[in-house]
Amino acid sequence: MEYLKRRIRDVYDFPQKGVIFRDITTLLKDPRGLHIIGWDLSQLYRDKGVTKVVGIESRGFIGGSILAFELGAGFVPVRKPGKLPADTISTSYDKEYGKDVIEIHRDAITPDDVVVIHDDVLATGGTMAAAYELVKSMNPKKIYINFIIELLDLKGRENLPAEAEVTSLITY
Repeated sequence: MEYLKRRIRDVYDFPQKGVIFRDITTLLKDPRGLHIIGWDLSQLYRDKGVTKVVGIESRGFIGGSILAFELGAGFVPVRKPGKLPADTISTSYDKEYGKDVIEIHRDAITPDDVVVIHDDVLATGGTMAAAYELVKSMNPKKIYINFIIELLDLKGRENLPAEAEVTSLITY
């Protein structure tokens, strides 16, 4: 994980003063780093019977798509309002910098699915908790939660459902 950590850029005072933004774009442009992410994420779920990976807009689409490909699973996007073309369900939630809304296609998940919800960073957990509730409302067999990075000081795990199995590749 040290190899990956060294390729993550710290951007100070972004998106607001006092915040250190962990920028994964420098990691993603590194071919070896991208390969390690895909391999390490997939090894966490290789024997879990995952049928769908849900990626949260927008950086969650990157790791989520890689994970879905590696597992031979489908990929489902969770997006901001008005970005999905068919019938959706939505939820609003508080996040670290205000309020937001996310949506998922109403037919994206079935009761036969085993789902991994993926995002790049666990900060306060608001976005992931909202995505979890959307997916849970579709009654899949099992839901896992995964991140590339977890910011421990923000205690985001405390805002995630206790029944969810949560994993992160890198912690700060």
